[in-house]
Amino acid sequence: MDFRARVQRLPVLGMGVSTEYGAGDGTGGLDPLALRRDHPEFAAFLEVGVETAKGLDGTAEAWIDAGNPVTYHFLDVNLDEPEDFDGGWVEQVKALADRMKPAWMCGDAGLWHWGRRERGHMLLLPPILTDESAWAFAEGIVRLRELTGLEVIPENPPGTAFVGDLHLLEFFSLVAERADTGLLLDGAHVAIYQRMTGRKPLDGLADFDAWRVVEMHVAGGTERDAHGFTWVEDEHTTAVLDETWAVLDAVAPVADNLKAVVFECERNTVIDTLGGFERIRRALPGLAAST
Repeated sequence: MDFRARVQRLPVLGMGVSTEYGAGDGTGGLDPLALRRDHPEFAAFLEVGVETAKGLDGTAEAWIDAGNPVTYHFLDVNLDEPEDFDGGWVEQVKALADRMKPAWMCGDAGLWHWGRRERGHMLLLPPILTDESAWAFAEGIVRLRELTGLEVIPENPPGTAFVGDLHLLEFFSLVAERADTGLLLDGAHVAIYQRMTGRKPLDGLADFDAWRVVEMHVAGGTERDAHGFTWVEDEHTTAVLDETWAVLDAVAPVADNLKAVVFECERNTVIDTLGGFERIRRALPGLAAST
């Protein structure tokens, strides 16, 4: 069954939030269950960032125990490296997926580690934007899909420097086509890429395979400067760049298979997130959970 048919079987999750191990433990961290209680339309599901070495924290466990929908966001696999799919890691992933029962698996298709994967060695660099690299990532997506039985939806990562001859969106279109899969389009990461490479916010979107977009992310970033070098740090604040909103507004109306949007704001209070959620709702008035 090809992706055009498989995507019809995926649930519409609506609007949700993300978390990763310990994100809600600090002062001012988001309480997803409180958000779901007080504003259920903004917390229809939880995207759980997972490193198998750490597992699930109390926030994720409580959400799962309540029977609420989740997605599994991997934080520890280089999809382009076959050696990453070792038996121990695969078994841990399967056990976590069995516990979570996610609607699908997703994650930044970049480099989560450099060299041998070690416990707690989490790093995220963008992929090498070449045709050869696109093939390698596609093969990894198919491998993980077959091992888990879950749809594996790659996400475009952030970065301050990018290497390769392909535009980021062209690269991920190739990956998705070759893996016959959907895409997780992170609007904040697109905005960062466009700015860092001197492009306009919507460059490349006209030729992008928007029908493959299953999920989108929105997040705030902080502009930084060091010795004349300026960049945007992907900090998941509630201060969303105008360019990120422009990407959401451009893609949302033409993403026919869009099932979910995440506002990545896990280290902010509920009250501070509401303006962002309202802005997302204006861009996607018809997106409501079907589960």
